[in-house]
Order: sequence, then structure tokens, then C-alpha cells
Amino acid sequence: MTVERVLYVNQGITPYVAATRESAIAKDLPLNMQEKGIDARMFMPKHGYINDKKNYLHEVIRLSKQNLIINNIAYRLVVKVTSIPVVPMQAYFIYSEHYFDRSQMMTDEMGKLFSDNDERAIFYARGVFETIRNLGWSPNVIHCHGWISCLVPLFLKKVYAVNPLFANTKVVYSVYDDHSNKALSKKFAVKLQKSGVQEEDAELYKNINYETALKLAVDYSDAAVISHENVSGGIRKHIANSNKPSFEHQENKYEGYLELYNQIMNK
Repeated sequence: MTVERVLYVNQGITPYVAATRESAIAKDLPLNMQEKGIDARMFMPKHGYINDKKNYLHEVIRLSKQNLIINNIAYRLVVKVTSIPVVPMQAYFIYSEHYFDRSQMMTDEMGKLFSDNDERAIFYARGVFETIRNLGWSPNVIHCHGWISCLVPLFLKKVYAVNPLFANTKVVYSVYDDHSNKALSKKFAVKLQKSGVQEEDAELYKNINYETALKLAVDYSDAAVISHENVSGGIRKHIANSNKPSFEHQENKYEGYLELYNQIMNK
């Protein structure tokens, strides 16, 4: 079985966020796959500093008709779309005024991590899956980039796998340098249970930090990619010990990705 459809779930994509190794890979990898005949679609959060008019973003009303319940509170899911400049590919943006209307991606102006990053990751993961479900599109592989996507492997394997669209979907997690030993909310596990994750899986997220969340993302994935030279030794060791297919990204080189996708599809 060969891969035909790949969903890219990103933290940020060039040119919509500041140019970094991560945002460049998030744009160039899907384009490389598209050139190989893959039906590639990309998602990212609609951060507050992204100008809708300048970037030709418009809301897709039929995809923005539901609320997501996060920790017992309903938040409206807004889905926006635009075309990547120069190339024929659309980018979908997941937006919530409460979670993403901010001037920074993961930290405030003082560099302090947002206290609700756990809830933001839950909203983003669920928003992506609900949008794909409403589109009726079945990806062979979901490839996640950046910390904000760290719950996508968990939700795929433990919540959305019952949906026929995702029953045979595999997931790859790319790790960057956006990890920290800072603790996440002590109520993270409880919030996950309220979002449909069973207790035995949710309990793994009790009293964890940002780096542990990435290790758990690897655990729920079918393969992993080390995408930055500053990935910690602890995460590198965790990936090595997982015995899952993995490799280290080489700058501006994308030859190994399709082989990796096909490898996990045929396991």
C-alpha cells in the first residue's frame, strides 16, 4: 500500500509566522510531497498577529458551525483558509478568540509560557480532527510539527480511531527545540478526560512538563523525526529506545520522508 494523502499539522508555516527552521520545513515538506503526486493538506493555528486581509484568509462557514468543550466550557471553532503564495496549495487555520488571539505563539511578551498551553493544545488537536471529519477527507498519514501539535497522536489513537476516516491512519511526530522542563497544568489529565481520553491514557499527563509531553507524543506515534540540532539528549534517547522508525532531518533534504510514510503504512 502506498501513501496518497498526508495531513500536516503544524505550529507555524512560512510566510505566516517568523522564518525558522520549523516554519520552513512546515511549508517545504508538503510542497515536496505534492510534487511527488501526494495529496497534501496543511494546518496551523491562526495566531492573533496573522493579518487576515494581508494574507487573504477567509472563514469557511460550513466548517465553523460547532463549539468544542474544553474543561466544561464551550469555545467556538473557527476555520479559515488561504492559498499558499505562488503554489497551488491551501492552508487551513484553526482559530479560537480565547486561545489564539494573542501576539505570541507559545509565550507572552516577557517570554513566559502561557499557563493554558495545555488547553490550547487540546483545542487545536480536536479542531484539526473535527475539521478533517467535516471535510470527509481520509489521510493515510498525519505528520505533526511543533509542541502545539503534541496531542494529535494521542487523539488519533485513542479518540478518533473509531471514525472510519482515521481507522487506518498512521502518525509521524517531528521534534524541534521547543521543549522545556517547565511544568504544565496540574489539571492536564482531568482536562483530557473531559475531552474524551480514557483515564488510563489521561493519567500519563498528570504532573508532567513540556518535554515529557513530547515524549508521550512519540509514544503514541508510529514514527519520529528529529528536526532540530537542539533536541535534548533525553528526547533523543527516548526516540532511540522506542524502536520506532526514525531519522534526523537534513537541512533542505526531503528524500527520506515518503519512504518513511510508506514504511509505516505497510507495517
